[in-house]
Amino acid sequence: MGKHHGMDRRSFIKSSAVAAGAAFCNILPGYAAGSTEANSKLNLAIIGCANRGAAIAKWALRDSLTNCVALCDVVPSRADEFKSKYKDALVFDDFRKMFDQMGDKIDACIIGTPDHTHFPITMLAMSLGKSVYLEKPLAHSFYECELLKRAEEKYGVFCQMGNQGHSGTQRIQFRQWVESGIIKNVRRVDAFMNNARRWHPWGDVKGYPPREEMPAGMNWDVWAGPAAKHPYNTKYDPGNWRGWYIYGNGAFGDWGPHTLDSIHRFLKLGLPYQVRADKLIGPNDYIYPTGSTIAFEFAARGQGFPAMTINWYDGVDNKPPRPEQLGPERKVPPCGKVIYSDDLVFMGATHGSTLRIIPESRMKEVAPELPKLPESETSRDHMSNFLRAVRGEDPRCNSPFSVAAPLTQMFMLGCIAQRLGGNLDFDAGKMQIRNDERANSLLKGPGPRKGWEEFYKLA
Repeated sequence: MGKHHGMDRRSFIKSSAVAAGAAFCNILPGYAAGSTEANSKLNLAIIGCANRGAAIAKWALRDSLTNCVALCDVVPSRADEFKSKYKDALVFDDFRKMFDQMGDKIDACIIGTPDHTHFPITMLAMSLGKSVYLEKPLAHSFYECELLKRAEEKYGVFCQMGNQGHSGTQRIQFRQWVESGIIKNVRRVDAFMNNARRWHPWGDVKGYPPREEMPAGMNWDVWAGPAAKHPYNTKYDPGNWRGWYIYGNGAFGDWGPHTLDSIHRFLKLGLPYQVRADKLIGPNDYIYPTGSTIAFEFAARGQGFPAMTINWYDGVDNKPPRPEQLGPERKVPPCGKVIYSDDLVFMGATHGSTLRIIPESRMKEVAPELPKLPESETSRDHMSNFLRAVRGEDPRCNSPFSVAAPLTQMFMLGCIAQRLGGNLDFDAGKMQIRNDERANSLLKGPGPRKGWEEFYKLA
C-alpha cells in the first residue's frame, strides 16, 4: 500500500497491531465495552453516503445517542446532505485516509457500500477497534465471510449485519415456535424473490461495458477496491454493480438475508452438503441469470431437525409451486417463503413479517398453543440494538458475524451455482467444493487487486 494513501505498509501494520491490542480489551475511543458514559454520544463514521448507505446512515443518526464525526464516499459530494447538518464532520473519498486521520475520534462505523468493498472497510475498522454496522450481504465471497467471522472474535468488537428484520418480531416468533415445538421436522422450504432486478433488461451481455465519463470528483480506484478495476460505466455505479459477478451477489445477496435468516439460524442449518442449479434462465458469463432455481441440501441435525431442502426461486416468471393448503382466494407474495413440515405448513414474506400457518382454518386451531411475543424483546429495532450494544446497554447484537457469516456463505455457494450451473458437492469440514475445481476456486475468488492484499492478513 503506497504512501499516497496516507499510510504506508509498515505504518498500516503497526497501527493495526496497536489497535488490535486495544480492541482485545474492548476499549473504544471514550468507551469501555460494557459501560456507558453519562450523556455521552457515539461518534460515528458514515462510509457510503448515497442510496442504501444514506438510508442506514440517517437511521443511525436519528438516534439521540449518536454524532457524526466523519463522512466517506468515493464521490465526496454525495456526503453534502450530511455535511450540511454535521458541519464539523470531515469528508473523505478514501476510508484508509479517514481511519489514518480520524481513527482516535471514531467509536463505530456505519457501512453501506457495494458488496465487493465490504470486506476491506470492515476488516480495517475492526482491526482498529471500531464496532461496525455492515449492510448485507456480509461480504463478496465465501472466504471473506470466514475471515470476518474470525476477526469478530479476534478483535472483540460489536458487529451487526444489516438484515434489519432479524431484530423484528419474525426472529422472536420463529425462535419461540421452534422452542415450543410448533415448528419441527421441516423437510422443505420454498423461498422466492420474483421482482424484477436491475440487470434483467440487459440481455445477453458479451463483455464489460465501455468507458463513460465519471461523476465529478469520483475516486474510482477506491470504488473498485480489491476487485478488478474496469473503466467507469453507469452499469456499475450507482447501484448497478449488484448484477455483476465481480462486484455483487445478485438476488441472493440482496434478498436472501431478509428471507432465510431465521430459518437458517433456528433450524441449525449450517452449510449444505450439495447445491444444485435446477434451472437457469439467461445464464451469462458476466452477470447473474435473469432467473434461477437453486436447491440446497442439508443433512439431518438431530431430533426435530431432519434432512431438508431449500429451493430458491428468483426471476419474474420463475415462481415456486403454489401451496395446495393456501386455497384460491389468497395471494402468494412476490418475495417470501413457504415452510413444509410433517405436521404444519407455514407461509411468510420477508424482513420482519411474521409467519402464518396455512390454511387459515389450521392457524385458528393451533392459535391457543402459540406463545405470546415478549414485549421486552421487541422494543429495539436493528440499529438501536447495535448502538446500544456498543454502549453496553444491550448484551449482544442480534445479527453478529458469527451468525451472519454461515448464513451468507450459504448464499455465496448459491451464487457459484448460478454462475456455473450443475451440481456442487460441498465438504463443510474442509470448506471445499469436491467435484468442480473452478467452483472451488470461486470460494476464494481471484484474490485482491495489487495494493489491497494487507486487509486479508488482518483476520
